[in-house]
Amino acid sequence: LEVDAITVTTPLIFAVLIASMLMFNMGYNISVMNAPEPFVFPGHSTSAWSMAVAAFCVGGPLGAVLAGQWADQRGRRGALMITTWLFIFGGLVQALAPSLNIVIVARAIIGVASGASTVLVPIYLGELAPPNLRGVLGTMTQFALVIGILVADLVGFVLANPTGWRYMFFLTSAMAFFQLLLTPFLLESPRWLLGRNANSNKARFIIKKLRGFRYDEEVETEVEHYLGASKSQSCNDSNDNSGGSSAKNPMLEMFQDKKVRLLVISTLVLQVANQFSGINAVFYYSGLFFDGVIENPLVGTTLMGAINVLATYVALLLMDKCGRRTLIMWSSAGMFVSCIVIVIALNGYFSDMVALGAVASYVCFFEIGLGPIPWLIVAEMFEGKYVAPAMS
Repeated sequence: LEVDAITVTTPLIFAVLIASMLMFNMGYNISVMNAPEPFVFPGHSTSAWSMAVAAFCVGGPLGAVLAGQWADQRGRRGALMITTWLFIFGGLVQALAPSLNIVIVARAIIGVASGASTVLVPIYLGELAPPNLRGVLGTMTQFALVIGILVADLVGFVLANPTGWRYMFFLTSAMAFFQLLLTPFLLESPRWLLGRNANSNKARFIIKKLRGFRYDEEVETEVEHYLGASKSQSCNDSNDNSGGSSAKNPMLEMFQDKKVRLLVISTLVLQVANQFSGINAVFYYSGLFFDGVIENPLVGTTLMGAINVLATYVALLLMDKCGRRTLIMWSSAGMFVSCIVIVIALNGYFSDMVALGAVASYVCFFEIGLGPIPWLIVAEMFEGKYVAPAMS
């Protein structure tokens, strides 16, 4: 990647990596339930285990809704800190759980943290990223997530046993605590600071660190870039409210403004496509999916995790070279064809290895478009005041 060196500073790298650790933890918890399933309170029913896995998804929407409020009220950094503490608490409860019912509660707590992460990390990275790196850094959301999935699969080879499964769950808290130790390097979003106070000296100091500027004139030019869209939006709002109507709630206003409503619908469709594509069947139940297809299902799960990481790295390279729409179209078409081959193979018309290859193809196509783009597109498409509620 050819990038202007002045835009890639040490404070920017640290801030991006520390924030991305939340998505790493989310990815880890997506896959952590696969390997230890036979050893966690043996004798549990399939339905009970399904509840433990699905509790993660129950907590997710609550975290996503709350995260928008946290981000606006406490700042991006403050909201990230709250989410880190939730991971620490949820991981401890899960590791020390005396029964599967407590594991279910812990999974719901971790789900809240993960749902919040899906809102906060893309916003944070989008607001910190220089324009020429927005696609690359935005894809870090998905890249960190799939690395977390792969690490969970690899850890399963060592700790998925009757004595080690609690340590697998405890790693969630350990990783979050490590992130907590690094939070002094986690800078507040200058866009959020300037939105609250256009004269903020703290915002200017952070911009200077993030961009590596030497002169105040450079900083002020960057500040104007941050404020430009907000000023334009304020003028539009002033015209819209000239009849004397009171200020509106941003969430309601998004659906009342025709132009913004179209963006909301577009991003909702992308998120629905992301979730309903079927990728979660591979992520959450890969152990059961490969059972009977290959001798050791954990090997298949780990192989998919490795392919996941490689495909996301390719997406990282393509994101700022190809249009978002082009990548979405290729991604959707490739997944569609792969799904057809998977179904035909699992019905006995092709060999099991063809099914495995089709799943790998499916994962690759997901990661080049439909995986990362729905997360990064919101920070690019919406005005500052709409970003947090739109992401929620």
